[in-house]
Amino acid sequence: MTGFGKAVCELPQKKVTVEVRSLNSRQLDLNIRMPSVYRDKEGDIRSELSKFAERGKIDFSIFVEATGEAALATLNHTLASAYHKELKKLSEQFGEDRKEFLSLIVRMPDVMKQDKQELDENEWKSIYATVKIALEAFGKFREDEGNVLSNELTQRINIITTKLAEVAVLDPIRATAVRERLQKHLAEATGAENVDKNRFEQELIYYLEKLDIAEEKLRLQTHLDYFIATMQEPGAGRKLGFIAQEIGREINTIGSKANDAGIQMIVVQMKDELEKIKEQLLNVL
Repeated sequence: MTGFGKAVCELPQKKVTVEVRSLNSRQLDLNIRMPSVYRDKEGDIRSELSKFAERGKIDFSIFVEATGEAALATLNHTLASAYHKELKKLSEQFGEDRKEFLSLIVRMPDVMKQDKQELDENEWKSIYATVKIALEAFGKFREDEGNVLSNELTQRINIITTKLAEVAVLDPIRATAVRERLQKHLAEATGAENVDKNRFEQELIYYLEKLDIAEEKLRLQTHLDYFIATMQEPGAGRKLGFIAQEIGREINTIGSKANDAGIQMIVVQMKDELEKIKEQLLNVL
């Protein structure tokens, strides 16, 4: 399930932005990016994230923008002078006219250097509170998307239910059509006067039993009702996937036993709705 959450806190010498993003994934794939000074707190962040996400590709980031004096870096004058001296020698050696080396020197290794920072626990408390705010926004985003997803799944299950009702209407008509078709073919092959009606009825009952879909219709309706009920359970994503498999099995059996163009057309429509349901189930936790 996709999701997004963001929160910002202003500290005396820095601005901290926390962002959480997620994309669909069958497994939990957690990627945390933050300044090294906060690395010791990664376990706390993972613990908080686990409360909001069981699976998915999760990108968690802490961005720090230094303000005021904290943005100033220390200039290593000795090293800068040494770089300038060497660059000047090279310029004279190669006959270059360039005399302005400042832009090159400030990009040289270790010329501009910030002192190693130590974790300030009071500062971390503010940042951690911001992390929780971002995660709450992230959870709210996913909850809103989940409500939309729930409505769509319910709608598609209801469509399949409606199609099943259409199958129920055609089913007795199909049985009558099968009887008339077999009776006609038999009469054409042997003559109506030579048909043993008792034997014909026995064979017809046997044949119709092989085509009977009453149990499949009942099980399919049961699975559809169970799907709707299970949607209300927390963490039901995998369970809904299993129920969808059972729904597909009953739809396929109805299609293979139908021996009727009208019912088979409806079966194709039910399969189409079920495939859309399976695609959306990848977003359900």
